[in-house]
Amino acid sequence: MMRSYLVIGLGRFGSAVARELSALGEEVLALDEDPDNIQRIADDVTQAIVGDAQDEAVLRSVGARNFDCCIVAVASDMEASVLITVLLKDLGAKQVVAKAQSAVHARVLERIGADRVILPESEMGQRLAQRLSRTNVVDFIGVSDDFSIVEIHAPRSWVGHSLGQLSVRGKYYINVLAIRHGEGGHVDVTPAVDQVIGENDVLIIIGTNENVDRVVDLS
Repeated sequence: MMRSYLVIGLGRFGSAVARELSALGEEVLALDEDPDNIQRIADDVTQAIVGDAQDEAVLRSVGARNFDCCIVAVASDMEASVLITVLLKDLGAKQVVAKAQSAVHARVLERIGADRVILPESEMGQRLAQRLSRTNVVDFIGVSDDFSIVEIHAPRSWVGHSLGQLSVRGKYYINVLAIRHGEGGHVDVTPAVDQVIGENDVLIIIGTNENVDRVVDLS
């Protein structure tokens, strides 16, 4: 099922998150006060709006409380990121994920109610460790303490079978978000149950860390 995301702040991090979520078939509204940033991303997301997220009226006008997740990616301005996070929580946002610039910044964001705080350098270190320790893992994103999104080479035992035959949800309790057919090949977002896994396919899967690990260990 498609989820909706509000991405606030379109620097390198925010733009990358917005584009990746959109590529995965999710609904993305990008918000930034710089018209140039909005123009650069407008064709890659569902909707892009110029506006100051530090203004509560702007957040109300875009319906911040209605999104499944709001991502605050303006970490370079600590005061702004804190204010935006507070406003989002006050407006009843379902989930607020905020980028922090430092450990101190992260603690402040946690204390004012951010549901998840991201320190990109720490995240990158975790992803690199995952890739080095497991040769079949192409990429890794920690969604929370309990859930992960992992990009893996298709397990050998899955090749030639459809997602329905494998019963990935019923047996492995994970979801396949997308399948990339070969290096640089076509990407099927939210693949159908009759989609057959090919030998060179790369799968993007999501689930609890325990269940994701079970699938990774199959390869």
